[in-house]
Amino acid sequence: MNITKSIPNTRITKFLITIFLGTIFLTISAKIKIPFYPVPMTMQTFAVLFMGIAFGWKIGVATVFLYLFEGVIGLPVFSGTPEKGMGLTYFVGPTMGYLIGFLFASFFAGYMNFRTNFITIFFKLIFSVSTIYILGMLWLGNLIGWDKPIFKLGAAPFLLAELFKISLLTFLTKIIINFRKFI
Repeated sequence: MNITKSIPNTRITKFLITIFLGTIFLTISAKIKIPFYPVPMTMQTFAVLFMGIAFGWKIGVATVFLYLFEGVIGLPVFSGTPEKGMGLTYFVGPTMGYLIGFLFASFFAGYMNFRTNFITIFFKLIFSVSTIYILGMLWLGNLIGWDKPIFKLGAAPFLLAELFKISLLTFLTKIIINFRKFI
């Protein structure tokens, strides 16, 4: 009888540890800046999609939500923190749309069936990461004004880096999806 009661607790504990470790992974991915043209690249979008694929949509979204909560309450988890501010002030700044987009990207990356060919996987990942940029540019346009070159400021500098990260994830997806067995 005690064994059956401990199984759900063990599973919940495993989920909570996975979510916590995922936020650490996402924080590290935000802090590492890789020299890239035309702007330095962080691996945040890679980590968000990776977690969606590896953890599934429920745990992936929960991980991103906890990461965002950690940032809102003032932990220096976001890229550019603490140098560019922290907490709610940083969160509602120019990057808020992108950060909210992480939730949607993780959902789509975790929800989609990736047991297909590489071309289909590539386009599914393009769709997933597009939600980050669409929400990011919508918020940016609302914040700085629609008369500014929103696409040029909010997406164009990052497209080459995204293409690189999505290509890498496309080839790794069939390996990454095997992580779900352990969660």
